[in-house]
This record gives sequence, structure tokens and C-alpha cells, in this order.
Amino acid sequence: MAPKLAVLAVLASLLGAVSCEFSISIYAGYGFPAPNPNLPFKLPTASPPKNPRPDLKVDYYAAKKCPQAEEIVKRFVEQATPGEKAGLIRLFFHDCFVEGCDASVLLAGPETEMTAIPNLSLRGFNIIEKAKAALEEECKGVVSCADIVAFAGRDASCSLSGGKINYDVPAGRYDGKVSRANDTFLNLPPPFGDLKLITDMFAAKGLDQTDMLVLSGAHSIGRSACGSFANSFSNRLLPDNSSTAMNRTLADQLNTTCTANSVNVPQDYKTPYALDHQYYKNVKEHNVLFTSDAVLLESTETTAMVDSFARDPFFLSDILPIGRNPWYDAFAKAMVKMGNWEVKNSTVGEIREFCGKVNDKTY
Repeated sequence: MAPKLAVLAVLASLLGAVSCEFSISIYAGYGFPAPNPNLPFKLPTASPPKNPRPDLKVDYYAAKKCPQAEEIVKRFVEQATPGEKAGLIRLFFHDCFVEGCDASVLLAGPETEMTAIPNLSLRGFNIIEKAKAALEEECKGVVSCADIVAFAGRDASCSLSGGKINYDVPAGRYDGKVSRANDTFLNLPPPFGDLKLITDMFAAKGLDQTDMLVLSGAHSIGRSACGSFANSFSNRLLPDNSSTAMNRTLADQLNTTCTANSVNVPQDYKTPYALDHQYYKNVKEHNVLFTSDAVLLESTETTAMVDSFARDPFFLSDILPIGRNPWYDAFAKAMVKMGNWEVKNSTVGEIREFCGKVNDKTY
């Protein structure tokens, strides 16, 4: 049981919601009983959101008499550690892919998303709570937790990329009132997923294969437990002649390092503290931890994108608008697009007073 718990603790490295039926083998791998083949789970089909949504606006809080909202969030993100910043990016992914971008992942309590095994290793909750408390002091009842998560994801991306990733965040999200642990299993794709599964899971959230490949670049930052890629269900460290096999040099190093499933290792062993395009070089060299990363070389289309994102920029690209690696801008656009998914409005949502609980009453 311990190996399965370890692999699930870092499932959240990816995102998604399946547009097709989960196979029985995937449920078994998660430790769930196999579903009845005659009554398979049907998940939502893809419905690409408008980009940006007409009800989300850049500088939204300027018109709400809280123009300093984004600066307040940024201040707390800048005080965070690199690990916490990586966690904030991941937190945004996990929020949007379960119940939409509505801060449902922040709700505490039994059987909420926060308690689900794929979310047990999430970080950054303390940063969100500090920002929320400061915003309640500054402009009470105005800024949603969902928007704070979106702002923090942007600010963390900017910081960890050395300013190469920066973008305006359309805001105006309301906080959701529903958070169910089991929904995480239906919406977060596994690190052992093949290309079709991962593509389909992203498509169910209105994100195409390009978005999937671009957002996978977030694996350039953060750490993962050894049990997420080396366990009794899927062991990437064993000798393997398949096209998705891990580079043996890296596998041998990890065999030495991974003395227990709970040991954490960098997802990007070359630039572990930078959100950069090194991830795509690692994919090309088979120096990635997860099968879901390795499968990006399984099609002509995805391989071409990996090649494009793996190239180093022209030496003057920081000064001249030429030769810039396209991944940084693509990541920014994909983050905005993902942030539009299933946004709640005032009819079905609220502005929480505390991010960890729904309001007792309107305040």
C-alpha cells in the first residue's frame, strides 16, 4: 500500500479531466476498485472557453476600489521560497482542473480536494492565506481566493523564470462552494499516462495538445517523491527498452538516491530552481521522471514542438525581439487560457472571507 500512497501523493504533477472513459487499469493503479464495465464513468467533453472570458477583465479590481490587490499578492509571493513558488504554480493547476478555477482546492474539511491523496503534497496554502488576510484588511469582501490563486501562479512563474514569463491576469472569478476529494481522481491525469490519455484529459478542460505540451514545461521546477515514478505499479528505474525509457545514467543515479518512496528529488536535475526551457532538453535526452513526460516524443507533432522549445535563444534575445525561445510566451498564454476554465459567477459562487471555508453568511 505504501508505494501506491507515495505515487498518488505526487499525482498532481499534471492536470486534466478525462473526456473519455477511464480504463479499469488506471482505477486499479490508483487503489480504487475496478468500476462496473457496464456503468463506466462519463466525464465532460471538451468545451474550449473563450479567451479571455467576457466576464473576466484585466485590472478588474481597479474598478472595485481595490487597485492594489495584485501588488499585495505579489508582495507575499516574493517572500516565498523557491519551493513554495513552485507549489503556487502547481496549486493553480490543481484548482483549475477540479471544479474549475474557483479555489475549491483551498477548502479544508473531511473529504475535500485538499485531503485527496493526489493533493497531499501541495504547497503554497500559507502564502494564499497571508495574502487573503492582508486583502481583507485593505478591501474587505472584494478579492476572491480564486483570483488570489491565479495572481500567485502568475507571480511565481515570473519570479522563477527570471521575468521571462509575465502576463496580465483577467480577474473577476468567484469562489466555489463545492470541494470533493473523489473529484481529484477523475480530473488529475497520472504520471504514467500515455500520450492519448494525457491529451484527452487536457482536451476535456478546453486545452489542446499544444497547451498540454506547453504546460508540461512546469515540470522544470519543483520536486517529486521517488514513489511517483518508482513503485510496484510503475517503476521507471528498471531496465527498459521501450521508447519512453529513462536515460540509464539518470536512472542509475536515482536508484542510488531513492532509498525510500518518500525521498524527494528535483524534477529538473540541471536547473532545479528555474522555470525554463531546460525541461524540453531533458525530454529529448530521456532525462525526465514521468512516463507522461517521456511520451511527448511519441508523435511527429509533439516531437516537433519539443524540438522548438528545447532550442537555446539567440544570444541577444534579451535585448532584441528576435531569437527568443517561444516556450515562455506560449506558457503565459496557456496559463491565461487555463485560468478561464469553469469560472464561477456571483450566482453560484461567493467571495470567501477565509479561503479555507465557505462563508457562514454574506458579509
